[in-house]
Amino acid sequence: MNDAMRRLDSMVGDWDVTLTHAWFLESLDTEIPGTATVEWCADAFLLLRGSFPGRSAEQGGSAWAMVFSHNDPRDAFVGLYSDDRGVSRVFEMAFANGEWTLLREDPDFHQRIVMRVGQDRIDMRAEASEDESRTWRTDLDYIFVRRAG
Repeated sequence: MNDAMRRLDSMVGDWDVTLTHAWFLESLDTEIPGTATVEWCADAFLLLRGSFPGRSAEQGGSAWAMVFSHNDPRDAFVGLYSDDRGVSRVFEMAFANGEWTLLREDPDFHQRIVMRVGQDRIDMRAEASEDESRTWRTDLDYIFVRRAG
């Protein structure tokens, strides 16, 4: 396994996920429960898959996935995102002091995700900017709590 990727090993496992503070929900206080699994793929990629049963996709549920890896020649992490809406995005990623920062600066809008990683909890905030990162708005928060077992 790549030494840079080994630093992300604490993410592996099964998680309960709560989506909250989403600007697109009926209230910022609305909480949507879901699940996520993080696992290694070929000792080179970290795969994060999540779902929110009974939420959107005509209430059948929604699903999303991210794959993380490391570009050795550039000494840089990269994240790929996709979901069941057909959305596909590429993020630059930095990992330091228990915090991931993912950033994309694409023509449709800029997006920033900060994940504070603890032993059994991850707090994630996604923000969006429609003015090329001059101002940011909260998109949503995820709270990951590791499942016992």
